[in-house]
Amino acid sequence: MSATVLSDTILESATASAKLIAHMEVEFVKCDCCGLSEECTPAYIERVRERYNGNWICGLCSEAINYEILRSDSLITAEEAMESHMKLCKKFTSLKPPPNPAVHLIAAMRQILKRSMDSPQTRALRSMPSSPTKKSSRPPPLARSGSCLSSLSASGS
Repeated sequence: MSATVLSDTILESATASAKLIAHMEVEFVKCDCCGLSEECTPAYIERVRERYNGNWICGLCSEAINYEILRSDSLITAEEAMESHMKLCKKFTSLKPPPNPAVHLIAAMRQILKRSMDSPQTRALRSMPSSPTKKSSRPPPLARSGSCLSSLSASGS
């Protein structure tokens, strides 16, 4: 009797592990937008392809497509947002790297510096965001009234 129970338990655990292995079977799939490769289960790949009309879209591009739908001024469909995102990705991946990355970095830093010099008022406001101005006679909005610990110790005696 105990031998059959033991063999049934082993058989059940072997069946469960076979199901788990079948569930954990993964495939590499490449995003149709950005070219990123991911490991995913066949069932997940199928669900994503159903959602995006046969295209495999990675999680990052999926979020970008959803953001494109939300930020659009006019009402656009998921297909239109996906096409727009795919065009952007194709344009980005077709760019060649700059011939001299150091020169490119210096030019970018120069452009950032020029922008910051064009608007010195915003820079002054950002340097001290919580400091009161001299013209203001109002107290700070969150003034401390005193310690609450002294009142707790006095009432507890």
